[in-house]
Amino acid sequence: MSRDTPYYAVIFTSTLTENDSGYTKMAEQMENLAKKQPGFLGFESARSEVGISVSYWKTLKAITDWKAQTDHQFAQEKGIQEWYKWYKVRICRVEREYDFSK
Repeated sequence: MSRDTPYYAVIFTSTLTENDSGYTKMAEQMENLAKKQPGFLGFESARSEVGISVSYWKTLKAITDWKAQTDHQFAQEKGIQEWYKWYKVRICRVEREYDFSK
């Protein structure tokens, strides 16, 4: 699905601790909640030893509002306390996109 550019991507890269009980359920809940937020455009995720999740947003304000959302803040704290060994967040402006599909 093509989006009007520019827009923003939040790239969340992480590794999990051994105690990842409840992580998958919370990740699904956060994805469903993000979809309801103003300015949300889409989400892609993959996990192996390193997880990479990318969410797409219309504006930087939409990203700031999502980070401050109460349920999301709870999930962030739980992640820091229980699930993540390490994570990094990158916020990028997408100037152009193209794709291929059969």
